[in-house]
Amino acid sequence: MAKYDVVVIGSGPGGYVAALRAAQLGKKACVVERDALGGVCLNRGCIPTKALAHAAEVCTLARHGERLGIQVGEVSVDFAKVQANKDAVVNKLTSGVGFLLKRAKVDVVMGTARLAERGKVAVALNGGGEEALEADKIIIATGSEPARPKAISFDGPRVMTSDEALKLETLPASVFILGGGYIGCEFASIFAQLGSQVTVVEMLDGLLPLLDADVGSEITRALKKMKVKVHVGTKMESLEAGEGGVTARLSGGKSVEAEIALVCVGRRLLSEELGLDEVGVAVENGAIRVDEHCETTVPGIYAIGDVTGKVMLAHVASAQGIVAAEHAAGQEARIDYRCVPAAVFTSPEVGMVGQTEAEAGEGARAAKFPLQGLGRAVAMGETGGFVKIVADSETREVLGVHIVGPHASDVIAEGAIAMALEATVGELAWSVHAHPTLPEGIMEAARVWLGHGIHA
Repeated sequence: MAKYDVVVIGSGPGGYVAALRAAQLGKKACVVERDALGGVCLNRGCIPTKALAHAAEVCTLARHGERLGIQVGEVSVDFAKVQANKDAVVNKLTSGVGFLLKRAKVDVVMGTARLAERGKVAVALNGGGEEALEADKIIIATGSEPARPKAISFDGPRVMTSDEALKLETLPASVFILGGGYIGCEFASIFAQLGSQVTVVEMLDGLLPLLDADVGSEITRALKKMKVKVHVGTKMESLEAGEGGVTARLSGGKSVEAEIALVCVGRRLLSEELGLDEVGVAVENGAIRVDEHCETTVPGIYAIGDVTGKVMLAHVASAQGIVAAEHAAGQEARIDYRCVPAAVFTSPEVGMVGQTEAEAGEGARAAKFPLQGLGRAVAMGETGGFVKIVADSETREVLGVHIVGPHASDVIAEGAIAMALEATVGELAWSVHAHPTLPEGIMEAARVWLGHGIHA
């Protein structure tokens, strides 16, 4: 039986980072992976979708080049090459994870892991047979997968999840998307820019319902500008697939026909079949219960990433992985979810951190700065969107920042740092920003909040 200080189950952005940090701290570490190094993020999530989003953005820029005096002729999409580029990006990064683990002398075992008992992991090897691992500490990083409601028949060719959508060989002429959360909106933006006719149906009253209401409204306008048909406050009554495509029956007597249906209604946490009950690890609604150190109810067993049901984002998984590895090594480490930024890679992008205006309540006040007043955005021809700051009415401490616009996923980092440092709107307003740049929007929004906006 191989013995390790730390065994990590799962090699996504949480798992492989945890193993690398453990190795840095002098611990003998092992990663068990049942599928492919890099987990969902690198193989079926963050990275491949962003490669497609970039291709879609380039396609849009090419189509609009004429207004800048750039003549490119008729723009066409070679979807096979788009997918090939996506695969090349994925392969490069997953190979990089393998290199990092090898360099750090982290062992990799390919197979499906189960907690045999406390301190022991049984692995059903992918090539057959079983291997037993003994571990002083165990970190569970098994992630999640697309939810597949039982009422829907998933056949792959016509009715699919995001996993299958990433493997499409041809660009569909039309796409029906069920779910207007961040995954549904990202795919709607990608397919629409590449040339598909897209329809999005969301049961709640607006797209991106978990984000600030102004964000959802702005993205709805942007998608409609791309000729995406948006139905909110609408339920899907039935979904039928045939040889020619799919037919979705909606509430109110509406129906939608499309070549394929993409179901984006959440994700299922992969906490089953791990032997958690046998060793006493508490699980609530599929989520492994952890404390601020990412330790479960059983000392020495940690859980990180989506499977904890906390904040289901790759960068949070990585942060949790570092916290778990350090705490497992005897260091005092904990995670604070208050200042975690997030991004939605639609066109335009969305970046957000902290509380929405509704969450902040009566004790807070919000202010918006429209991007048409920002020189860099005007020069780029991307003035749809805004920067919104939510701050405490008395202390003026920044409670949330919400951005819709070009490179919002990058600009939001400033908002996250501001919140981590407990900055006030006054400090943001008087922090000199380079001109012309997109982060100036945060400074301008802070000035609007204070009542002395310059360009709004």
